[in-house]
Amino acid sequence: MVAAVTGEPRDKRAWDIVVFGATGFAGRLVAEYLDRVAPTDVRLAIAGRSQERLAAVAAGLRRPVGVIVAGVDEPQALAAMAAATRVLVTTVGPYARLGEPVVAACVAAGTDYLDLTGEPGFVARTIARHDEAARASGALVIHCCGFDSIPTDLGVLFTVQQLPAGGPIEIDGYFEGNAGFSGGTVASALGAFAEARVRMPRPIATGGRTIKRARRGLHWQPALRRWALPLPTIDPLIALRSAAARGDYGPAFRYGHYLCLRSLPAVAGAVVGFGALALMARMGPTRAWIERKFPSGSGPDEAKRKASWFRFVFRGRAGGVEITTEVAGGDPGYDETARMIGESALCVLVDRAHLPVGGVCTTAAALGERLLARLQAAGMSFRVLPDAG
Repeated sequence: MVAAVTGEPRDKRAWDIVVFGATGFAGRLVAEYLDRVAPTDVRLAIAGRSQERLAAVAAGLRRPVGVIVAGVDEPQALAAMAAATRVLVTTVGPYARLGEPVVAACVAAGTDYLDLTGEPGFVARTIARHDEAARASGALVIHCCGFDSIPTDLGVLFTVQQLPAGGPIEIDGYFEGNAGFSGGTVASALGAFAEARVRMPRPIATGGRTIKRARRGLHWQPALRRWALPLPTIDPLIALRSAAARGDYGPAFRYGHYLCLRSLPAVAGAVVGFGALALMARMGPTRAWIERKFPSGSGPDEAKRKASWFRFVFRGRAGGVEITTEVAGGDPGYDETARMIGESALCVLVDRAHLPVGGVCTTAAALGERLLARLQAAGMSFRVLPDAG
């Protein structure tokens, strides 16, 4: 069923961007980023359940912002919030439990929606339940606008752009990094592991093109001098959806996604860790224990974030040419994620006339080169490595 559009015309709305969840750890960083970098004529508002906590966040910002009190269990408040803004950024997770009412409110209002989810089950449900209505209402729904999955999604796009056009393309992505976790991130990870059997729709490309995931097991990557282990995240699924949606990834496209580790003992530790977390996520008592250990609203302090980093290396092959590219930055989960979703929101706001009319999209499919240029200008590193051939 297609939802009726209930929002005012975009140019008559009270706010340009609303950050929903601004009192949480990630939400506060996103609000602070937009406060710092958004043009002065961009009208910002912050939203959440507590008037008092929102007022405290607003007091720490440089510009005056709107304050909207709303919760995910308050349909009328959600509808009013969505209808009052052109773009809504939500950091309220875990999305599998808390995200769908926000998506539904934005779709009904014709409001563009961005989030930080890394939960395949939630994205799959959004596509199944809201894509048609979003296309009808003109709402862009863009998931995974943070560390999940912009470095992968735009890193693959950047790599494709460096390769010869017209032929089959193969890319492998290799990740390594060091970072801390917030309570919200842990809760979302638990939700993703608990729904590990949920599958996103298989990406279907037009024009007879084939889009496939490369499924190499554990292997030694000589160029990086690292062991590479398949990485069970949403990132490769998003990259493949982008490849299906765009026409410039070649007639046949394959992508593999891996975690880089220095030694076989480290590989064994990672396998055991992933398995233990997946098991604990499905058991009520152990899941509750993890959630108590990493409570909502908590996160790494500034010193820890400054010491954090990430690096993706992409090995691309097409037409007899092989290249190596890199996407790198600082603290992936919070400082860089605030930059990524903040620039995504500004890209949607400023470049809206050049973007898809509506529907559930990936960042590379909806924002593509425009967001890539924004992130590069904002200091995020995308480069071809000197040893590329």
